[in-house]
Amino acid sequence: MENVRSILIVMMSAVGDAVQVLPVVSALKRALPLSRLTWLIQPNPHALVAGHPRVDEFVIFHRGDRRRTPVGLARALGSIRRTARELSAVAGRQPGKRFDLVLDLQVYLKAGLLTALTPGRIKLGFDRRRSRDLNRIFTTLRIPPIPGGYAHTQDQYFEFLRYLCVDPEPLAYDLALTDREQEAKACFFRRLDRPACSVVVASSDPRKDWRPDGYAAVLEALYHDFGLQPILVGGGSHREKSVAGEILRRTRAPIQSELEEGLRRLLWLLDGSALVISPDTGPLHMARAMEVPVVGLYGFTNPKRSGPYRRFQELVVDGYARYPGEDYRICPERRRKGMGRILPGMVLGKVELALERYG
Repeated sequence: MENVRSILIVMMSAVGDAVQVLPVVSALKRALPLSRLTWLIQPNPHALVAGHPRVDEFVIFHRGDRRRTPVGLARALGSIRRTARELSAVAGRQPGKRFDLVLDLQVYLKAGLLTALTPGRIKLGFDRRRSRDLNRIFTTLRIPPIPGGYAHTQDQYFEFLRYLCVDPEPLAYDLALTDREQEAKACFFRRLDRPACSVVVASSDPRKDWRPDGYAAVLEALYHDFGLQPILVGGGSHREKSVAGEILRRTRAPIQSELEEGLRRLLWLLDGSALVISPDTGPLHMARAMEVPVVGLYGFTNPKRSGPYRRFQELVVDGYARYPGEDYRICPERRRKGMGRILPGMVLGKVELALERYG
């Protein structure tokens, strides 16, 4: 590792994954403070982590047209070619005209192709079992398999560090608000007469979402029984606004809706909240990174794999388990229709626990 002067991280996935890459970035910079670190990322997560103090340069991958048509495929391949040229240009500015180390933290074809097309001395990826789309053929080295085959997503990223003899501890996201964001946060929360509970109304996958009538019952109790000001948060998509509208129609409590595009605004809304309630989606991991207690609603995805890392696991409402105490395995392919098993009383029990421990 002493000869590593330039590093490329390949992670173009969703916001939650990007948040969990941040401790990897911080650990690499602690171990190699003189190295130059580049991150290949997509526009949406880049909006959250742009300006991160441990990243020297970002290369943005625009996905192009994803339709399964000749035109769509041609545009997607065009996006890959353009990004590959940009990565080659960045590599050409490094000592040796290549990256000393490329970490492919994804297991899909586009990540593999871009890893293969990028000049790099060492290209490290996942082991055979965990890679997909023949991703392993695009790397020169692979992390070893682990017993059971799978672990929490954060721990899987840390396997790359341990393979490189880099200590992932202390866990550091280094996701901080700017002075202007701190001012906006202070101004917003000064107007409230009680502590806020931010409620994430939807994820990118409707199968992860909880039902509006359940949210409505919880919001009523948050306001009347727990003395919290519920705030609906998330993006400004049509589906999110539709879900929020249905929730608001079902409750008479004074709920504040702050659905709006902008991940940095969402970050300071979460950071200023006393509590967050969220399904398995990016804002849940953003709240965890900011050390804000978060009640996670899990029924479709496995909380042992994608739940809040280390902290607030006791606040997970586990609808993924088919019965209380089920000892299920960590397996990313197995999805369950368990959001319907989550009841308002289960959520409110976790709210009470959160306020007792962290309030």
